[in-house]
Amino acid sequence: MSLTGTPFLLTAVALCAVALVLPLALWSRVPGPAPVRGAARLLMLLLVQGTAVSLVFVLVNNANSLYDDWADLLGTGDHVERAADLGPDGAGGIAPESLPKVRQTFRPADGRRMRQAGGVRVTDLRGRVSGVNAEVYVWLPPQYDEPAYRHRKFPVVELLPGYPGSAKAWFGSLKVHEQLLPMMRDGRVAPFILVAPRTNLLARADTGCANIPGTVNAESWLSIDVPRMVTDNFRAEAAPDGWATAGYSAGAHCATKLAVAHPDRYRAAVSMSGYNDPKGESSSLAGRSAELRVRNNPLLLLRADRVPPRIALYFSGESGDGYEAGAQVQAIAKPPTSVDVVLLPRTAGGHDMGLWRPQLPEVFRWLTQRFTDGTGTGTDTGTTVDPDETEGTTDTPGRSGLVDTADPFGTADRVTGSLPRSPSSGGSTRAELASGTASRTAAARRP
Repeated sequence: MSLTGTPFLLTAVALCAVALVLPLALWSRVPGPAPVRGAARLLMLLLVQGTAVSLVFVLVNNANSLYDDWADLLGTGDHVERAADLGPDGAGGIAPESLPKVRQTFRPADGRRMRQAGGVRVTDLRGRVSGVNAEVYVWLPPQYDEPAYRHRKFPVVELLPGYPGSAKAWFGSLKVHEQLLPMMRDGRVAPFILVAPRTNLLARADTGCANIPGTVNAESWLSIDVPRMVTDNFRAEAAPDGWATAGYSAGAHCATKLAVAHPDRYRAAVSMSGYNDPKGESSSLAGRSAELRVRNNPLLLLRADRVPPRIALYFSGESGDGYEAGAQVQAIAKPPTSVDVVLLPRTAGGHDMGLWRPQLPEVFRWLTQRFTDGTGTGTDTGTTVDPDETEGTTDTPGRSGLVDTADPFGTADRVTGSLPRSPSSGGSTRAELASGTASRTAAARRP
């Protein structure tokens, strides 16, 4: 029985109900001497407590997609076949573009909300470079199968969950495809291909999206094997010009780290409630030594770059939970790196799906502008976003003064060509969160 399926939920509800009725019906009817009656009644109380706790766990797990299956929950899942030393670039001397194409078999994905908005498909990918074998979820935009777009290639966003967390959370709890479908149809956001690979690769450990010889090559799995599979099987833009990453919590750290470490593979990254130091997640393998922490800290990587990378970064978070990470990166970023930072007030919610879900419309408007404007790298290192200052303006959302009209990557025409032939979101505020919670005072604050 699936851990996240409806049958298991109904079973948990039924068991909880039965456990509650038993003591009410049998409390005074238990036969035998006093010690036996006491033991029986204690067992009934423990059964009530146990089934209640189990039901709460099932509800919380279904709402937040923490554990995808029994193997994840019990710590018996291992998706690493080998973990060779692949070197600084994570390719192990292999030119990924030289590998022969591999056609994957896709099937409809099972799970909560996975069949909404046209449906999500899934494939089991054998990573030829990383040695990781795991599932990858893919959602195609509504334009993908339309005759008018049959020769178009589409930009891609790689979606990364937190830890513990399932890649399915993006489509289940966050409803990303359901939120974006109408926005793509009417031209408010670009028709992105959404790709959500498994990141929970080892039992009871967060890989930190790192390459650790002998343990796991999560970085190569996410930045080489998964993108290669997508371009082999779909009309996807080639990296880096048509590729971005986005994540929440531990996935936010990964999204930023991948873009900073590999500007040859990604042009933009979104971090929601993320952190820079891998030690921000206590279970992170990348946080277990000083060397690994340095190699996987996007702030330190960016500071060490002799030539600033041509990437655009977006950070959102509350004070003490993501905002400072963005402010620190913004403080050291130099052109052509651009950084936007949004501070969310405490009233916006906690470190959970309720905080991240309403941000997605603005996040994808920002991504759309980054690609249609040549990823938004220009003469400024970015701004801390204050939506109140833009109220009533006619600027395009997400520009924040970062548009490079010269389009140094030559991507604007190509990506714009894949946009729906309908009005864009001109006239919207530049960084208006879907929740409408960012404030002038909060946005101006610095750590």
